[in-house]
Amino acid sequence: MDQIVLIGADLVGIGLLTWTYFRRHRRRDLVVAFLGVNVGVLAVASTLGSASIGAGLGLGLFGVLSIIRLRSTEIDQREVAYYFASLALGILGALPGPVLWHSVAFMALLLVAVLLGDHPGVLRRHQRQELVLDGAVLDRIALVARLEGMLGARVHQVAVQRVDLVNDTTWVDVRFEAVPPARRRGHAQPARETARSSATGAAS
Repeated sequence: MDQIVLIGADLVGIGLLTWTYFRRHRRRDLVVAFLGVNVGVLAVASTLGSASIGAGLGLGLFGVLSIIRLRSTEIDQREVAYYFASLALGILGALPGPVLWHSVAFMALLLVAVLLGDHPGVLRRHQRQELVLDGAVLDRIALVARLEGMLGARVHQVAVQRVDLVNDTTWVDVRFEAVPPARRRGHAQPARETARSSATGAAS
């Protein structure tokens, strides 16, 4: 009976996980992957759990599955989190603990952690982007100023990946915080006033 309850909880959990992922990111191929991995791990782990096989083999199975990489398309770190969550849900649903509610509670905790961490409202102004700039920029201060003016954002970290002096380009990986339009106008107004007063002083 406990096994049926855990399998049902796993199916509900993976259904919620994949539905939320698709609603937020619209990648149908990974929905199929998450469902297939979860149900596959659930079936294999349930078979191993019912046989007289040591727990070490079960942990080895998790280790092998955890290093699988999908070579056909690239997946980012957010999708890796969903991928591991689908694995963990399958294992929790297949291998019951000493108390039934422990496994269900861990499933719920896992879902809350992933879905809350991926919520669009969490750190929504913080972004990462790879850019190719026209011009070989070697001065870091000038590079940050150019990126902030281009992105209209506050740059927190920039990593120069490549400077091509032949083709006059700079490849950067930048982490930045988007500035709301009101604050952006507020920063721009003092700059215009300073420029106007400087021009007045020069004319006099």
